Amino acid sequence: MLKIGVLGAGHLGKIHIRLIKELSEIYDLVGFYDPSDVSAEEAIAQFGIRRFDSVSELFDKVDCVDIVTPTIYHFDLASQALRRSKHVFIEKPVTETADEAKTLMQLAREAYVKVQVGHVERFNPAFQAALPYFNKPMFIETHRLAQFNPRGTDVPVVLDLMIHDIDYILSVVKSGIRRISASGVAVVSDTPDITNARIEFDNGCVANLTASRISLKNMRKSRFFQKDAYISVDFLTKELEVVRMEDVYGEPDPLDVVFDMGNGKPVKKIYFDKPEIEPVNAIKEELRTFHDAIVNDTVPIVSLEDGYRALDVAQRILDKLRSPGNLVSDNI
Repeated sequence: MLKIGVLGAGHLGKIHIRLIKELSEIYDLVGFYDPSDVSAEEAIAQFGIRRFDSVSELFDKVDCVDIVTPTIYHFDLASQALRRSKHVFIEKPVTETADEAKTLMQLAREAYVKVQVGHVERFNPAFQAALPYFNKPMFIETHRLAQFNPRGTDVPVVLDLMIHDIDYILSVVKSGIRRISASGVAVVSDTPDITNARIEFDNGCVANLTASRISLKNMRKSRFFQKDAYISVDFLTKELEVVRMEDVYGEPDPLDVVFDMGNGKPVKKIYFDKPEIEPVNAIKEELRTFHDAIVNDTVPIVSLEDGYRALDVAQRILDKLRSPGNLVSDNI
């Protein structure tokens, strides 16, 4: 059983604490650290766990740490943990800058420890169910829309929301990036609240991403188009729809849904798949796989390198937004 400590007892930190306690067969939750007395007292009252007076004191008692603090503290806390040879789970975005993530990669290699980044959508059951269907998608469209919440406005929407889509797209499209373009609007905060980005990959795939935190409704949906298939993943409702086409040789069944290509080409049969999705808690699953990577000495499903790549692309999108003409400020 791994001894684990949590750094950060805010809204998300309390969720992590609760789920780690539920994983008592693999984790021994030693305690947490949070400089806020209000957050700490709430966590103690809710979970009855120990609050440590310092990060260093907590490190002395654990094998691994779960960093669930604001992003500005990620690099410092992860660096301290890695220098103490502690395994690290760290929420997304992994750090404030790609250079900081590179430094953590070097520290992790030197310490021979595991680092997993909290890109939770990789563990969404709808996305997991879609994985067997992906076969070199060539066009991807994502919409991640959220109702306004002041809690996330300290960072651009690219780092708050869009980075989720960047990460899983990079995991599906295993190709270099040729070109990135982006535009955005700062509506109610000082940084873009709605952004559209276009990523063109070396293999010809194009991803069109839209993220907004000023929507009237919530949406987290992606569509993947590839040869003879269309895959729709709804991350919010956890539903998957797949439309596939296969060549039919000979006479099709009268009950089949077919599409005649004409010009002597084979008729295509259309298959509609909507797999049954088993409900799971994605955060709980990522914490479980973090444990498995440590005890089995395997690469985490979302590695530190994955976190770096997602952050690097996100920063390139932000650089495009800072270019003249790409960012509009609208005070309303």
